[in-house]
Amino acid sequence: MERLEHEPTWQAPGPGRWELDRSHYPGGTTPVAIWLIEQSMPAGMRRTFAALGVPVETLECRFVNGFMYTRLRPLIGGSRSSTRPPPRVVLRAVARLHPAFRRARRQLIDTLETRPWRAVVAEWHSTTRPALEAANLAFEDIDPRSLDDSALARRLEALLASCRRTFELHFWLHGFDLGPIGLLLAECRRWGIDAHEVLPALQGASPSTSAPARALGSIRGAVIASGARPGSLEELRGVSSEVADALDHYLRYRGSVLFSRYDLDGVTLREVPDVVLSTVMDGMERTPDDGWATTATALRQRVPEAEREVFDGWLSEARAAMDLRDDNGPNTVAWPSGLLRGSMLELGRRMAARGDLQHVDHVFELRHDELTDAAMRPDPARMADLGDRATRRCALAALVPPLTLGPEEPLPPLDVLPAPMATIVEAVNLVVSLMGMARSQDVARHPLSGSGIGSTSYRGRARRADSAEEAIMAMEVGDVLVVPFTTPAYNVVLGIAGAVVTSEGGPMCHAAVLARELGIPAVIGAAGALVDITDGALVEVDPVAGRVTVIDRALTEL
Repeated sequence: MERLEHEPTWQAPGPGRWELDRSHYPGGTTPVAIWLIEQSMPAGMRRTFAALGVPVETLECRFVNGFMYTRLRPLIGGSRSSTRPPPRVVLRAVARLHPAFRRARRQLIDTLETRPWRAVVAEWHSTTRPALEAANLAFEDIDPRSLDDSALARRLEALLASCRRTFELHFWLHGFDLGPIGLLLAECRRWGIDAHEVLPALQGASPSTSAPARALGSIRGAVIASGARPGSLEELRGVSSEVADALDHYLRYRGSVLFSRYDLDGVTLREVPDVVLSTVMDGMERTPDDGWATTATALRQRVPEAEREVFDGWLSEARAAMDLRDDNGPNTVAWPSGLLRGSMLELGRRMAARGDLQHVDHVFELRHDELTDAAMRPDPARMADLGDRATRRCALAALVPPLTLGPEEPLPPLDVLPAPMATIVEAVNLVVSLMGMARSQDVARHPLSGSGIGSTSYRGRARRADSAEEAIMAMEVGDVLVVPFTTPAYNVVLGIAGAVVTSEGGPMCHAAVLARELGIPAVIGAAGALVDITDGALVEVDPVAGRVTVIDRALTEL
């Protein structure tokens, strides 16, 4: 492993307390991804908080030594650190009299009356998603290899601009897909019902999550009926014109999706044809648990009778928003990112051919403002510079970052806020925590315990790797996939996994949603998974206990 010449410092990137988030970017993040997230997340969350009346300015994001840190920026006073809150009487007065809070309160009252996420969800299906698909397909249908250097530079500029827009849209939409879910959880907490008990009642509400499995199942059925056993995608296409058309349609919409992780140095589905073939031919048929209604009925009985209609309403709102929850990311982030990756790789191949790069993958060391110049102007001096950047990024990725940066920044007590504001602030805090974006409170937990998803234990061989791509490409049918985290686009490959274990994330993260919707046993957020589980080890995944047990070590170690 490469060593750093100088030990990096870990300083807060701004005032206040910053929480490490490894459930999205685990370290070693590429410069273009850093630029996209640091620009898009605060802008999108600022817009959505203002639109809903959340008394928080935004969710800030900064990368420190390649690791992602976030901070909820207060509505007022966010530009300075506050190590202790003002007296309660002052906070109560500010929450009712300060113009920013008064505007937020008026907007929040309107939000709770009009439920704007209903219109946003409807528009997603009728307008927003089709428009995103059309824009992505316009890029999809032009092979970057067919372009001269000038046209490739223009394509890269257009893709960067497109990603910047869609990433911000992604975070704006989260107010309308996560908002009603968080409000359901906050209301249930008021009734003494823990969030972990509520989330199973949302199972089955995201058909877009299981859509790839249904599409692959249809292709698989046609192949089985034919009696063929193709050994490649070309042989698969040769089974019948119907199979060929279905496969080509599937890959046209999903082939460029960056499925293994969020960063540009991940892989797209089209780059792993053997994985595509395996998901078609060997995907495991599952029947997801459909007991959400029973769960909901049991929860309802625990709600005071006079408020059961309120529970019914919030459960309905949350279930209606669930499909947008995991349909958002693949269309606004994973697909545009995969298209950008493809064009950057073509640039990398050209740069390597003319002597500007030692390795094609070093193209991912370029910053967003360097891509056009790199496409248009040969410069052999780049080889050493980008090689040094790659070495440093790799070394930084191996560091163990602090869970928090900056001084303790205590949140004001919720009871000083007007009731609706207290509820929505609690909803935001719950969502951030349950998505696994704040891990400091979990350090005392057993390293192989986490949030269990499912009701049946599973035993299988662990397919574990620090790189998700390595694990997926080596995975055999029925293996237990052990990875840092999953993206919502993992639904294109999880059909061959017997169970899933992640080291990052929480019960509301994408891995948890995928496991619920696809009926896959999982333990999410087992912090020691990548340390205590070796590749090839026989493990038992017990979702009821939320625990992974190593039955025996990998055969290669015995």
